[in-house]
Amino acid sequence: MTKHIPNRLYISEEELPKHWYNLRAVMKNKPAPMLHPGTLKPVTAEDLDAVFCKECIEQELDETTQHVPIPEGILEFYKAYRPAPLIRAYFLEKALETPAEIYYKHEGTNTSGSHKLNSAAAQTFYAKQDGLTSLTTETGAGQWGSAMAMACAYFGLDLTVYMVKISAEQKPYRKALMETYGAKLIPSPSNTTEAGKHILEKMPDTNGSLGCAISEAIEKAVKTPKCRYVLGSVLNHVLLHQSIIGVECKIAFDKYGIKPDIIIGCAGGGSNLGGLIAPFMGEKLQGKSDVKIIAVEPASCPSFTRGKFAYDFGDTAQTTPLIKMYTMGSGYIPPAHHAGGLRYHGMNSTLSQLYHDKLMEARTAIQTDVFDAAIKFAKIEGILPAPESSHAIKVAIDEALECKRTGEKKTILFGLTGTGYFDMSAYMQYNAKTMSDHVPTDEELEQGFASLPAVK
Repeated sequence: MTKHIPNRLYISEEELPKHWYNLRAVMKNKPAPMLHPGTLKPVTAEDLDAVFCKECIEQELDETTQHVPIPEGILEFYKAYRPAPLIRAYFLEKALETPAEIYYKHEGTNTSGSHKLNSAAAQTFYAKQDGLTSLTTETGAGQWGSAMAMACAYFGLDLTVYMVKISAEQKPYRKALMETYGAKLIPSPSNTTEAGKHILEKMPDTNGSLGCAISEAIEKAVKTPKCRYVLGSVLNHVLLHQSIIGVECKIAFDKYGIKPDIIIGCAGGGSNLGGLIAPFMGEKLQGKSDVKIIAVEPASCPSFTRGKFAYDFGDTAQTTPLIKMYTMGSGYIPPAHHAGGLRYHGMNSTLSQLYHDKLMEARTAIQTDVFDAAIKFAKIEGILPAPESSHAIKVAIDEALECKRTGEKKTILFGLTGTGYFDMSAYMQYNAKTMSDHVPTDEELEQGFASLPAVK
């Protein structure tokens, strides 16, 4: 008799993970070290001290501790919205007439609407622990900025958010949400920082980018007493905090006797993808699994599939340490794509190394195809997904239809990283058939590659 799997794979509050999973600890071929932009030597904790919180620096440089304890103060915060639902997509399976089993981890059940709160809570907790009074950050789609506004309100810190200009224009209600929680929001690039002024002088009509916003937020942090900068993706300590997503999935799957064959996540800077796959990739590296992992990125910002594996700056003003990653160059300004959270020129160093070592795949999706999948999912499963998440949905549907073609019964897991209720202008464009697709030419990409530093 076939075992019935419930619609939701529950784990209790008592089963909530007490440790984050540090994927680098089980990697034989570890990511290359970050380099100091002046000396080109591996960065030290002292080099990073002016920018980041102390515990985040330790976590960023830690490549040996596999299971990192989650402090009690962060666990208490997590209990307000975790464990997040792991849902069997029975309705989607039926509509696709596929033999595949499809599951999604729904990270959009908190007010910020996304997975970003997992790291926002951790970084703000550590800032409070360090005696800081304010933080700065950047945000693309607004999910990270919203999460940081919530966390800073809870822990009692001031927050300044530099939001990519095109996203700020497309999503005015994100600004309202952040300000409701007490944050100050500045569209980027702006004339409030030297980095912003310099970018505007060179590109007065720019729509901005995450790289621009990072430059401004870092400058503001280093010039403000008792202030540090926090980042919502790309760096390894962010992936560490997000690993609670994958660890929860692993606990639930083990509880119900399920093993995923395919894991799919959208990819911008890498935070949700790295968090979702962490314990599963760990098993793959240890020879305990042959799970297929697929990263899905927008065709307009294809760092994995068309980028170069090279050392690059994390920001447009070229002030950050150099990171070995798949990148289109810090000078690349993506088009005004609606998946604002994926509009970043590079990719996390750990994920870049895993991709380079052919331990995971990457695919691109054009914007209208992504929204086709988003609408289908919304109508069938009843949740309006964020544009970012919809990249993963698109490929999950593709894989399920491939199972239908071959008759294979595979178990698919994808990350539903957030909800799309602040993205209605994008859905309005899609419905009005005024949405356009942009795939950069080789010439456009070469302009970004020209900004790469001459470092091997």
